[in-house]
Amino acid sequence: MSQAKAGDTVRMNYTGTLNNGETFDSSEGRDPLEFVVGSGQIIAGLDAAIGGMAVGDKKDVNVPCAQAYGETNPDARQAVPREQIPAEIPLEVGTQLQMQTPQGQVVPVTVAEVSETEVTLDANHPLAGQDLNFAIEIVGIDAV
Repeated sequence: MSQAKAGDTVRMNYTGTLNNGETFDSSEGRDPLEFVVGSGQIIAGLDAAIGGMAVGDKKDVNVPCAQAYGETNPDARQAVPREQIPAEIPLEVGTQLQMQTPQGQVVPVTVAEVSETEVTLDANHPLAGQDLNFAIEIVGIDAV
């Protein structure tokens, strides 16, 4: 039976949880996640755990934040004057929005704080600063 290695296309079922047990993502009810091992398509800590696994193998993996979405970067938070945000944009804390950089790049942001005069937008990934846990099962391997 072949074992997953760099360059192989792998299909896996997974459930991702935070340390408090909250599920943040799962393939349950969807097709398995398909990716190429070692290609950077998934977070580094999870990618590194796949090598050597075979179809049918199950594993629990803890991925420290440094190998997931990194530490929270305080410089990725920006206060914007409220009057610069169009009135039709919802400004509830937790709302996901998109901003555009002067170079035209689209950046996803989350409304972090709202006051009478400012809205603080956070461009950190929502899972930045979090250690992540995955229960995985390999369901297919296409070897190179």
